[in-house]
Amino acid sequence: MTTRTLRIAMNGITGRMGYRQHLLRSILPIREAGGVVLEDGTKVQVEPILVGRRADAVREIAEKHDIAEWTTDQDAVIDADDIDVYFDSQVTSRRYAALTRAMRNGKHIFTEKPTAETLEEAIQLARLRNETGVTAGVVHDKLYLPGLVKLRRLVDEGFFGRILSLRGEFGYWVFEGDHQSAQRPSWNYRKEDGGGMTTDMFCHWNYVLEGILGSVKSVVARTATHIPTRWDERGEAYDATADDAAYGIFEIAGPNGEEIIAQINSSWAVRVYRDELVEFQVDGTHGSAVAGLRKCVAQQRAHTPKPVWNPDLPVTEPFRDQWLEVPANDDLDNGFKLQWEEFLRDAVAGREHRYDLLSAARGVQLAEAGLASSAEGRRIDLTPITL
Repeated sequence: MTTRTLRIAMNGITGRMGYRQHLLRSILPIREAGGVVLEDGTKVQVEPILVGRRADAVREIAEKHDIAEWTTDQDAVIDADDIDVYFDSQVTSRRYAALTRAMRNGKHIFTEKPTAETLEEAIQLARLRNETGVTAGVVHDKLYLPGLVKLRRLVDEGFFGRILSLRGEFGYWVFEGDHQSAQRPSWNYRKEDGGGMTTDMFCHWNYVLEGILGSVKSVVARTATHIPTRWDERGEAYDATADDAAYGIFEIAGPNGEEIIAQINSSWAVRVYRDELVEFQVDGTHGSAVAGLRKCVAQQRAHTPKPVWNPDLPVTEPFRDQWLEVPANDDLDNGFKLQWEEFLRDAVAGREHRYDLLSAARGVQLAEAGLASSAEGRRIDLTPITL
């Protein structure tokens, strides 16, 4: 069996997502398994080169995981001739310049989102990919999660009949940082550093809605900064200048052109009373389903009970017991790892990745529209992006 090695510069690897999901649960398992097997039987091994601004932190990770190379010189590693792939999980404000430099140097890129701070920059990145011909992938991890894989399968099989609506609930309580440490970095709550719930999660919701139902046509949103003061990693109080919650209503063009109304609440100031940290319920004329990160349950039309509203009597129906779990019927691995493997196959083949920079630009567009909708108190229609 022929084996080749891709050298991957991984920037921002000291962050929570960069370290846990992309290095620890994706690239290292791929390396330990001997690489990714291509369609022709060729094996592609991966060799990570760690990149970060804090030398001590990067060195510690490299030594812990037996990674030979690391650096704090981002530009040098992007310019290096022996680097095949550039991965970016830095703060958003540093991403556009790095991705631009990498593509101009002929590097394939795989990146977290948002890809840029503005729609104009996000579109420029997509145009540059077309000009350079590199393979570009953007993390769309939620579409690889078992719960959403099952939900998409129900859509493809016509389970719902005519799809009517989607309702999503996402979030959890992120501690302020004074008495208990926060679970998210402080920059997430500073607008000037690229933070904010809308900027972060509307990019996710765009590809989730596209991947499950169809394209987003319009948005009405209301953002909020529920917790105005938080404490940073040094224990110092700071003003939260970014929104920590966003409430959105989206108009979707469904699989058969039907209008679907989606409503998604996103908050880092909510306490969880549901089975998972994110859940989506899709309702249709022939059935409904509720999907989380891993689990998906469904209820067919023929098995739908007939509740009667009577507030004078206690509820006796076991509503949760009236749903059936949707089986995986497949071995569903870690979503981040699965997309990495798909991207690496595309990069070696020299073909486009299905979740590309144009998809990412539509996510930035939805985030900008959501912020504008909240600020102006009106519905924002989305114009299709052309390159």
